[in-house]
Amino acid sequence: MQRILHNLFGRRPQSCGLTFSRPLVVLHSDDWARVGIRDKEGFEQLRSHGLRLGEHPYDLYTLETARDVAELASLLGRHRDSSGRSPCLVMNFCVANLDFPKIRKLGFKSIELLNLAAGLPGRWSRPGLFEAYRQGIHQGVLYPAMHGLTHFCPVAVESALVENGERAQLLRLLWEAETPYIYWRMPWVGYEYWNPEKPHAGFLPYNRQHSLIQKSCAAFSSFFDTKPLSACAAGYRANGDTHRVWAEAGIRVVQNGSGSGLKAPHVDEFGLLHLYRAIDVEPSQKELDIEKHLEIAAACVARGLPIIISTHAINFHSSLKDFRTSTLIALDALLQALESKYPDLLYVNDEELYTMVTDGNLRNRSQRVTVSTAPLERRAAVMCTGTS
Repeated sequence: MQRILHNLFGRRPQSCGLTFSRPLVVLHSDDWARVGIRDKEGFEQLRSHGLRLGEHPYDLYTLETARDVAELASLLGRHRDSSGRSPCLVMNFCVANLDFPKIRKLGFKSIELLNLAAGLPGRWSRPGLFEAYRQGIHQGVLYPAMHGLTHFCPVAVESALVENGERAQLLRLLWEAETPYIYWRMPWVGYEYWNPEKPHAGFLPYNRQHSLIQKSCAAFSSFFDTKPLSACAAGYRANGDTHRVWAEAGIRVVQNGSGSGLKAPHVDEFGLLHLYRAIDVEPSQKELDIEKHLEIAAACVARGLPIIISTHAINFHSSLKDFRTSTLIALDALLQALESKYPDLLYVNDEELYTMVTDGNLRNRSQRVTVSTAPLERRAAVMCTGTS
């Protein structure tokens, strides 16, 4: 009853879209700290059991190394905007992984998790990785945000284990090699808050989402010593229940994918600022098309929208295949092109963008940079009349 009353009377109306007076560039990236195929030994172990790997880039998804993160941070640190600030990559972290030794001990019958603060599971080893995260955050070129616990839907995987059929066999094969799943081969694992299959297809009920998000926030705080302010749902699958729980947990920014086209940021009925990605930079999947990306950027600037660039963690992995080198070259070229085209460009992260919306200012060391915001309708009217 309390939830029904809240839905009827407690929500504030959704605001219209927001525009900004300066070209803003935001970098978003998903899937950090989520383990995949452990290393070459794990890769060969799966191949020896008949799994044909190498048909898709995500067959080579593994886990970033300390050097991968350090090289990324170094690149970002070499770039500057009009105020002298470096770009800051918003990294969406999965804050738990499957606890493979415990799962094995219990006979592969249930999902058991190991929070990131407790380290990496089983034989996984990435020396210096956690320190590299923290160093980049300290330098101001990395910004941690929440992606959830494990990315997959626990209800879907639990159902497969109970049925104990071919899907359970595939899970056991992967878990024995300390790989949680390979999504393109098994899309039935779904996304954290969304189950793709009947009889319980669709978003998980409010209580289950509430439990998952509470655990995610607690694990995030344990690892980063701060509460998450920005969140991106796995697969961008989030609904009103997700947003409500996020807001109650202190989340203030929601990251959405590029599937909606160019869409202005807006504040929803829960007070959450929604951001929409515009440019997908995925060198592991396809070559960078700078001209096309600059056209999209120009459309964003003309409409007063932030240029939000998306790139997934796999693009910086190097353990099984060196995706990192080509990605850093591509990202460097794109940032250089944007800096050259927009001399008044500002690099911001999600927290800074939220501050702009609520305060109208961007803190820049000892000074403030003022960026005005306006409803999309007002900007459209000004553009049509030519007045201010």
